[in-house]
Amino acid sequence: MKKHKNIPIFIPHLGCPNDCVFCNQRTISGTREFDISSVRPQIDRALSTIDGEQTEVQLAFFGGSFTGIDRADMLYLLGVGKEYIDRGKVASIRLSTRPDYISPEILDILKEHGVRSVELGIQSMSDRVLSACGRGHTAGQSRAACALIKEYGFELVGQMMTSLPFSSPEDDRNTAREICEMGADGARIYPTMTFRGTAMEGMMERGVYTPPSLEESVSIAADVFEIFVSRGVEVIRIGLAESDGLHADDGIVGGAYHPAMGELVVSEYYRRLIARKITGAADKTAGKRAVVYCSPGETSKVIGQNRNNKNFFNNEYNVKIEKVIEKKEILRYNCEIDIL
Repeated sequence: MKKHKNIPIFIPHLGCPNDCVFCNQRTISGTREFDISSVRPQIDRALSTIDGEQTEVQLAFFGGSFTGIDRADMLYLLGVGKEYIDRGKVASIRLSTRPDYISPEILDILKEHGVRSVELGIQSMSDRVLSACGRGHTAGQSRAACALIKEYGFELVGQMMTSLPFSSPEDDRNTAREICEMGADGARIYPTMTFRGTAMEGMMERGVYTPPSLEESVSIAADVFEIFVSRGVEVIRIGLAESDGLHADDGIVGGAYHPAMGELVVSEYYRRLIARKITGAADKTAGKRAVVYCSPGETSKVIGQNRNNKNFFNNEYNVKIEKVIEKKEILRYNCEIDIL
């Protein structure tokens, strides 16, 4: 099976007239300006580092609302992508956009140019939260956009944010459930960060919004992650990618950013999974040793950062996890446990 590789082209804030309270795309992407003439050189540089025989390459337009940018620019960029597809250098195109920038006309254009994956910035399925955040679209528009995207046969990825202003943990869990019900093939989970210069910074300073702690962010993201896993929806990212922009003068001023947020969340997921298995064991487990079996590559997440999960079960359950053993027959995000 070929590996998958994205060539990301960031188009910060282009095509978006809205001023969402949380938004500073230039900081989030690490890209301050966009020069459309630089796209071909970016693609060529990236392709020079990729073994095309072993890798399926996807050109990805991220950062802005791609289907809302100047129509001539959108067609130019799609045309560039289609050229690379026709030459066999790129397999398909991926893009991110907003629910209110999806229409049959737009999807016809995307289909003609080799787009396979549409990532939709849903963020929340609560109209109350969307309004408070100045999103400029409704949950109903998200439902309609998802239905159209699936009708046209595109791969759908739902992007959501946790702990937005006026959002409750149940709102976030409901958003995850609805993303699954709307037919998403994948999801991205972004715990909310507060950036300098945004309206949300003012909300934070006035006490209208309180950013979550790291523990709170991990907990609700783990709730959401568990919903996606249970419904078979692949989570392709948790948390913002590390970039210099996040720590610049206009970077994060509130919220619990962690460069390994994804690992923290998945470790919390495994902690809960193992806890249920220990609690449900037929025999008494206190004072005993245990061996945990997991899928390949998951050992570090099962153990937890700084052995947090091992320490947790030792302290809270008086169960010592003696070994974590990888077994290829165990599916990812599953585990088995033997009490010795």
